[in-house]
Amino acid sequence: MAYLRELPVSGEGTEDVLYVTDDAEVGEELRRDGGAVLIYLHSGNRQQDFSRFMFAVEDPEDLEPEYVERVYRRLKGLPWHIMETGRCLIRETVPEDVEAFYEIYSHPAITRYMEGLYPDVEQEKQYVREYREKIYAFYGFGVWTVLEKESGAVIGRAGISYREGYEEPELGFIIGVPWQRKGYGEEVCRAVLSYAEAALDFHRIQALVETANVPSLRLCGKLGFRRESLVMLGGREHDRLIWER
Repeated sequence: MAYLRELPVSGEGTEDVLYVTDDAEVGEELRRDGGAVLIYLHSGNRQQDFSRFMFAVEDPEDLEPEYVERVYRRLKGLPWHIMETGRCLIRETVPEDVEAFYEIYSHPAITRYMEGLYPDVEQEKQYVREYREKIYAFYGFGVWTVLEKESGAVIGRAGISYREGYEEPELGFIIGVPWQRKGYGEEVCRAVLSYAEAALDFHRIQALVETANVPSLRLCGKLGFRRESLVMLGGREHDRLIWER
């Protein structure tokens, strides 16, 4: 007889559940009906083909509520809530954030030191969809959206990612001009670094900041980064900064 368990998802509707089963056929039937399915692996079902399922566990009886919610949200295409600060909520980016990104990036001060967005809105939304599938789903982290809790407005982006050619994960951040000089950048980046250490077990993180970008260099100094070297990126000189714990 197939193992089947329904786990309620905290923070969702009362009828939302994550199904746990050890049978591929049962899991496929649940998925066809729109269910979110987690596979229970054990010695008796190793011969079954579970390659179409994203998540599996070997001990389903004592799953943490946060894990259950995150598996459910990933399977349903919903963003993970990453963390909160005193004034901000940080969550995974969704295509609906893109319009706000264009408002933020329309200010010349933002694109002076970083790449802009795609020229077409739909291209940027497709990039976000692919980022969710290839980065969030694979690594479990990335660059996220920053919202102001009081207003609900998208005010920037921040997070941890990998850059080709470098071993250390990298801190990235941007705060829209209307919210600058109010301490949001420091507040958010401190939270991201704390999360990276506690939840991701990162103890050495880099930041690459153009040498002319004095405000960002000053912020990184407050966060505890130290200058390690100079590198050229896109024909421009950057300080390579390191944060260690």
